[in-house]
Formats: sequence, C-alpha cells, structure tokens
Amino acid sequence: MKKLLSLILGIILIVIASGQDVAPTVFANWKDKVDPSVDRGLNYLSRSLLNDGSYPGSYGNSCGIPALAGMAFLSRGHLPTEGPYADSLNKIIDFLIGRQNREGLYTGGQYGSGPMYGHNIATLFLSEVSGMVDPDRQKKINGSLPRALSLILRAQAVQKSSRHKGGWRYHPNSRDSDTSCSGWALMALRSAKLNGADVPDKAIADAVAYLYGNFSEKNGHFGYSSPHNSKNSLTGMGLLCLELCGEHGKPSTIKAADYILESFRALEGAQFEFYGNYYNAQAMFQLGGKYWETYADWMYETYLKKQKDDGSWYSREAGQIYGTAMMTLAFTVPYRQLPIYQRDETVDED
Repeated sequence: MKKLLSLILGIILIVIASGQDVAPTVFANWKDKVDPSVDRGLNYLSRSLLNDGSYPGSYGNSCGIPALAGMAFLSRGHLPTEGPYADSLNKIIDFLIGRQNREGLYTGGQYGSGPMYGHNIATLFLSEVSGMVDPDRQKKINGSLPRALSLILRAQAVQKSSRHKGGWRYHPNSRDSDTSCSGWALMALRSAKLNGADVPDKAIADAVAYLYGNFSEKNGHFGYSSPHNSKNSLTGMGLLCLELCGEHGKPSTIKAADYILESFRALEGAQFEFYGNYYNAQAMFQLGGKYWETYADWMYETYLKKQKDDGSWYSREAGQIYGTAMMTLAFTVPYRQLPIYQRDETVDED
C-alpha cells in the first residue's frame, strides 16, 4: 500500500512539474513589449489632456473621448486617488459630470451623429470608476449616475417597431436602433448593475434580444441594423455583449467567435478598425483558448509596430486620442482591471 501511495505521489509531482514547464501563455510572450507600449500610450493621453478634462482634436470635447481615455487609465490599474494619472482621471470625472444636463444626458461638444454614443460611454466609465474615488467625488457620482442610467432606460423604452425594440440610437428620443450604439448602452447598464445599481433585468434581456435580432445564425455575424448589413467591426461587439450578459458558451457565441477567427485579418486598414479591434480583443479574451491566443498574437504583432514615436495610435475616423484609448483598452485585456470585463474563471487559460 505504501509503495502504491509513493507511486501515486510521484506521478502527481511529475504532472505538476511538467505543468510548470509548459509553454507560457500568449500574453506572457508579448508582455515585455506590451507593458511599455501601454505606458507610452497612457503618457500620451495624460500629456494631451486639457485643464478642463477634455481633449483637443476630433470629438475631444465630447463626452465619449474623455471617457474612453479614463477607462484606458483604469485598464492599467491606475486610480483616481493615487499614482501618476490620478489628476488626469479626476479632471475627466469632473468634466463629464459637469456636462450633464437637466434630463440626465452627458452632452455638449462635437459628438457626431448624436449624443447617445458619448452618453453611454461616459455612463460606463463613471460606473466603472465609482467606488474608486475620494468621498466628495463619490457624492457627485452618486448624484449623477442614477440620472444617466434613467435616461438610458427611458431611451430604450421609447416606442419602436419590433425590429428596433430593446435597442438605442443617436438620440434619447430615437424611434429606431442600431447595434453599435446599443452595445455601449448595454455595457453601461450591465456595469452599473454589477456595481449595485437598480437596473431592471428586463432592460438587459430586451437589449440582448435586440442584438440576437441582428445576428445571422447562418454566418455567425452581427449587422448594424439587420443581420444582412454586416461589418467586420460589429461582430466582436455583439459577441462581447452576449458574453457579458450570461450567454457564454452558447451555440450563437461560438458561431460568432468562429466567424471572427475566420475574418479578423481583414480588419487591418478597414473602416472602423480601432472599434472592431477593441471589441474583438475583449470578446475573444472572454472565450479564451484558441480564440484569444490566435487573435492576441495577430493584434500585438500588427499594432505594436503602428504606435507612433509620441506614444499614440492614429484612427482616421476619430483621430489620435480615440485611436490611442481604444488600442490601449484592447492591449490591456489580460490585465483584468476593469470590472465589466472580468471573465468566467472556468475559461481556458489566456
């Protein structure tokens, strides 16, 4: 019996030792290059920030761009109460809260087609940073965030046709929907709910149903306003939202992940590539395994060399601040710092 126990123990020790010698995870292979790249990007975002908490350039004085930059700082583990980017984070927080109007909408500045994109992203950021700030700012967030969430819920409840029901578009009173705007709104609601806000389950369920209504079961892609007008940049968005809302491992999510795995290389140089890469990285990390490994290797190989000497990345749709924030958020997925993107720990190792 003792010999048998010794044999079993020996086998266990061999297995443990061999497990420690396996090839490092994909991020471990890139970490020495990614860490300084991310730090240079954050330094650029901090240097570029204006005193009022907004940014120069394309859409920099809207609410969406500063909020994305704020999330980028958080994604590296930086806090608004200490560290090199505390001042930048606090300026952004104050700027966003100061832009909220009487209806609860974060608005103002150059916001493109409509203010809901920026509002949704600002709400997501403030929800993520809530609980990390000093007491005075926490009081301000506590007064601002419920009003912002209420506006998102009211915008979803505007009477719409069955094809658009459950979603959002450019304005709070829009009677149609698109998946891009809806993705940001859904993540804002999900983040707030995880942080203890009173967000009805039905609002989440209706948004998920809307996204499914724009999903092609045959091909595995998501469309902008129907399953038929698909874009490479949108499927990661749909997949991430489903993953974050309890649909992990479902046939539809696997189908969407397989679609991304087959098509993502066409994203480089395409329209909205920074948006698409951000969502693809977040979504493929949620699935782990071959999905994340394959995508991460391509992403880091492709975009590390596109970083400019000043630490920025340039997006032809929305400029350098947007490009840098979105690329930083994609690169920092494995850091697991933003609460909304925490994944199921049963997922394959990254």
